[in-house]
Amino acid sequence: MPADIDLMYVERIVKQYTTMVFRIAYNNVKIVEEAEDIVQDVFVKFMRAKNFESDEHVKAWLIRVTINMCKNYHLLFRNSKTVPLDENISCISAQPQGVHEEFQGIYEELRKLKVNYRNVLYLYYFEGYTIPEIAKILKKSTGTISTWLSRAKKNFRPILAERLYRGEFE
Repeated sequence: MPADIDLMYVERIVKQYTTMVFRIAYNNVKIVEEAEDIVQDVFVKFMRAKNFESDEHVKAWLIRVTINMCKNYHLLFRNSKTVPLDENISCISAQPQGVHEEFQGIYEELRKLKVNYRNVLYLYYFEGYTIPEIAKILKKSTGTISTWLSRAKKNFRPILAERLYRGEFE
């Protein structure tokens, strides 16, 4: 950790953005513990980063780094050998931090979308970014982001409609 780091600044940024970073990580890796590890790694990397122009620059940087770390996680996971769980081990489904209980069903359905669609939809609706802002964060053209958002909405509507029809979001 650099000697000239402002610990109060770091603490403020961590408090302000931890929930957002966790939600993005969890939305991508789908495992609470892995998402928590990614959050820690993102903020360690943040503490080593150079000065930022503004809090918006920090937020965009955190989103980009989180998404990249999730991609790296998937590459490592895909290349590793998996070991089946012993049948005697019971798995507990934990409620992830930062995911409000009433939105849990929506997050579950959101995770069924392709990762690009999922991230764009999340950034647009949950974080309030515009298409040009998302394009800048993800380093894609606005046309690509518009297409992904349109396809995400198209794919997500039937999923939500079915759950609404069954009365799961009342």
